[in-house]
Amino acid sequence: DEDKTSLVAPIEMKKRKESIGSSWVWKHFRKKEDGDKEFVFCSLCSKDVKYGLSRSTGVLQRHIRVHHRDVYEGGESENREKKKAKIVATTFTVEPSDLDSLSPLSFSSVPLNYEFLEEFFAADGYPINTLTDKIKSLSLIVEPSVIFARRMLHKHPELMYKEKKTSQIIQHILKDVIGVPFTTGWGRNIHSSNSNNDHGGHGIVVDLGTGHSPCVLLRADMDGLPITEETTSRHGCCTSHTPGLMHACGHDAHMAMLLGATAILKHLEQHIHGTIRIIFQPAEEGGAGAKRMIEEGVLSNHPPVQHAFAMHVWPTLPSGVIGGRRGSVLSAVENFTMSITGVGGHAAMPHLTIDPVVAASAMVLGAQTLVSRRLSPLESGVLSITQIDTGRGNAMNVIPASVTLGGTIRALSTDSLSSLRNQFMQFAEQCALSHGCSVTNLSFSPDSYPPTINDTELWDFASQVASSVAIDTKVVEVEPTMGAEDFAFIAEKIASAFFFLGQGSGVDPPTNYGLHHPKFAVDESILVQGVQLHVNLALCTLKKLTCESNFV
Repeated sequence: DEDKTSLVAPIEMKKRKESIGSSWVWKHFRKKEDGDKEFVFCSLCSKDVKYGLSRSTGVLQRHIRVHHRDVYEGGESENREKKKAKIVATTFTVEPSDLDSLSPLSFSSVPLNYEFLEEFFAADGYPINTLTDKIKSLSLIVEPSVIFARRMLHKHPELMYKEKKTSQIIQHILKDVIGVPFTTGWGRNIHSSNSNNDHGGHGIVVDLGTGHSPCVLLRADMDGLPITEETTSRHGCCTSHTPGLMHACGHDAHMAMLLGATAILKHLEQHIHGTIRIIFQPAEEGGAGAKRMIEEGVLSNHPPVQHAFAMHVWPTLPSGVIGGRRGSVLSAVENFTMSITGVGGHAAMPHLTIDPVVAASAMVLGAQTLVSRRLSPLESGVLSITQIDTGRGNAMNVIPASVTLGGTIRALSTDSLSSLRNQFMQFAEQCALSHGCSVTNLSFSPDSYPPTINDTELWDFASQVASSVAIDTKVVEVEPTMGAEDFAFIAEKIASAFFFLGQGSGVDPPTNYGLHHPKFAVDESILVQGVQLHVNLALCTLKKLTCESNFV
């Protein structure tokens, strides 16, 4: 049997010819009523087509291919679907087209002594460079497969708590290709709305190793964004197939890199000292999916997790550069909505109204002073009002009775966030009152995100491991950013480290567009580096924890 510890076979870039059955061809032609056997009538162009005395269906196929290309390609697609439908299990509900080129990929060609891990765990100190070279050899085997998996996942972006198809693709690869057991149903939405079909539960957890302590965690996020993709890709398969949705934050790359790492770690499983917990986490984009999984026991279940790692592709760093810092690296965040209520009326008679638009305008401008005048100059914060809705459509002659505002508050510490939130609530009420209005329906996000904090001691160790993978053999210190991450909930519970994986040097398509931009694209050349980073962090950290345990 072929080795099942691999990911997926590389995508075939050259499209093979498909044989379309004669029954499909004859749907578009009919024989001449006058008995003329040399010509047939084409219903697509309403003309006679020379059939020839050889009576070859290939002649008619060529006619459709040349003169009715869209119909011919539809026939090719239909034919492929029929063939694949015969081999796809009925329980697997992803379209057969998503399974192109899925097949086992053997590690047998890699000339390695696979007991090198035993030597690594037994050695004094941390022979990181030796381990890195071995892992690099394995990662190059799965690189084409990781690229293909990324493209397949990119085609099917799904919003938070709705990642059903994404979860099915990952489960299929884990079960039928890599061959690892896993549990599902993680990350259920406790704030679910029945009308939105966002119940969640699409998270996946894999445990590899002995099933005993020590235990480290590797994490990838799964959800996409409500953005219409504008990326022009040289890969026809590599754009979103779902109108209005897109993987514009690199989560498809995160999943693919972790799948590649899972394949390698599964191959080395018998030599792993401890447990590596691999999680595919839903609902990062505002849904606090990590918090839900923590509440469900992903950190506390036996064996309890001691350290956790995650990474994010980062377009502002050159491709191959790895960045990060000790302490706060990403901000805490609180989103809000509110209504400012006044008295509506005709725009020609504003004196008979209490205009909430004026009050809202004053609030947008005045809120900016909260950061500049209420927050210490030595601290960082952001208060942005990003939505204003009067609910009046295109009516230009109506002063609305109320205006809805929405926005975000961010800071690099929980205390600063709490202070800005309280001051904003006070300011909003006073500003509305000074214009004769009132604040109603003020609500904050059900799960405010804490700042993402890299544990100082763990960062010093993990950055040494990461430097062996980085293109310039060092980890670049980056400034904190006001972006937020729900990995922060994990880092709040256990010592963790979060890395930025540079990807801004790609040119076709350009990969330096910012996160959440409709032209955001992934530099696929860095995916193998992410695989190596995951594997090296997990194995080296297990070694560290084992040594500390033996010392105690």
